[in-house]
Amino acid sequence: MALPTVVITDPLPGRRINEPLTFTVDAALEGNLWTARTDTGDEVLCQRLTVPAAPGRTTFVAVVSFEQRAELTLTEPAERASGIHRREPREPDAFVRLDTGYFDLEMCTGTARGTGASKWGLRHFGAVAEGVDLLPSGNNAIGGFYGPFFTPENGLINPPEHTTVDIEVIEQGPVLHHYRMHGTVPDGLLQELRGKTFSIDWKFTHGTPYFTRTYRIDDFQTVINGRSVTNKITVGDEFESGIGDVVFTRFEAYDGTRYRAGDPYAEELKSAVGRLLASPTSPTKKFEAFKSLLTGGLESAHWDLYWQLFSTWEGALPDADIRECLDEVMAASHVRADLNGRPWTFARDGVDVSAAPDETIFVGPATKTVEYHPRHRRAMIWWTSQAPGAFQIVQRRKSGWVNWGTNSENECPELPVGVEIKTAYGPFAETWTAVADQLETPPRVTVG
Repeated sequence: MALPTVVITDPLPGRRINEPLTFTVDAALEGNLWTARTDTGDEVLCQRLTVPAAPGRTTFVAVVSFEQRAELTLTEPAERASGIHRREPREPDAFVRLDTGYFDLEMCTGTARGTGASKWGLRHFGAVAEGVDLLPSGNNAIGGFYGPFFTPENGLINPPEHTTVDIEVIEQGPVLHHYRMHGTVPDGLLQELRGKTFSIDWKFTHGTPYFTRTYRIDDFQTVINGRSVTNKITVGDEFESGIGDVVFTRFEAYDGTRYRAGDPYAEELKSAVGRLLASPTSPTKKFEAFKSLLTGGLESAHWDLYWQLFSTWEGALPDADIRECLDEVMAASHVRADLNGRPWTFARDGVDVSAAPDETIFVGPATKTVEYHPRHRRAMIWWTSQAPGAFQIVQRRKSGWVNWGTNSENECPELPVGVEIKTAYGPFAETWTAVADQLETPPRVTVG
């Protein structure tokens, strides 16, 4: 049986490296793996997807490196082949640690113990060639989502720390691993946010310098920061390097960055924590435990400790005290956030976030953004299929913590649910805009 030729064309200039491509042929082919050959003579491994496209048809995924145009022809079924493989995990709650041929990453289910090390998501992540773990302690994670559930209005519930996920294997082969997380958001103070379930799809392909994810959550509508929020979330990607340094030193949005510097809400929250710690009495034993953790200095403390202190889930403070204190924090920070002394600034090049007040900036809408380190040339690039309304970017040398978050001031979530996120990492500090363009515009694939 003659099999059709797959034609791949790139609308953008430049070379694609291990670009994942999906195509369907009008034949019911047996075998999980097939080989194919390009018009330049390169052999390509094709993985048959387990979910069939339709009766009598077969869908494959392959990764192809090419420039401008390539042709791919299936040749014969393949035996076992090298590609994505497992490695020995580091964390007790690890679901899988993968070597994708480009990334070394560990996906965790979480432990729901309410600490930084309890989070589900990617708790270790790095490029194999660089050999640097961007999350070495395991106390932070890539991929958690927060607002509107993790907000003062809802009692500061933190889903990645206070819940676990079940992970479903959708596809698992040498070319593609596709996982789907399933979880339930813990109930907070707001009735309209209770009982919500979520799922997150993660896709990793062999040798590809980016991965893909999509968040889906039960429909919801609430009010955060005085604004109506309907099916919008805060996604937070965290990175760490240890106190006194940061893995990324600049932030930039495509075509320039419009931002406001400083984080009045964080300042007010930190002041409230300081006042509580200075009190001669402790309302609960759990409060005493937090107090001992924060004695090393508020500037260098793990930021999650602030949230946990005011979380109704933790029980460190009575609910009435939490509400009274946070009402004061929110009222003061809402006023300070929009004072005329915080103008919008435009930067054509990267913003040195660590030099900004509170080592934080709030950025306007964008679909393509980057955090990078010029000296190490490393860059993390995000493309979203729809622009979040705002971003909170933190590069905090005092604690070594870096964050990319899709929220505006006072924890207001800004990323629409269901948006596709592609995240690339590598030595792309000087070429990040070209990489972002490739994330936005995939090659065209035709079969015939």
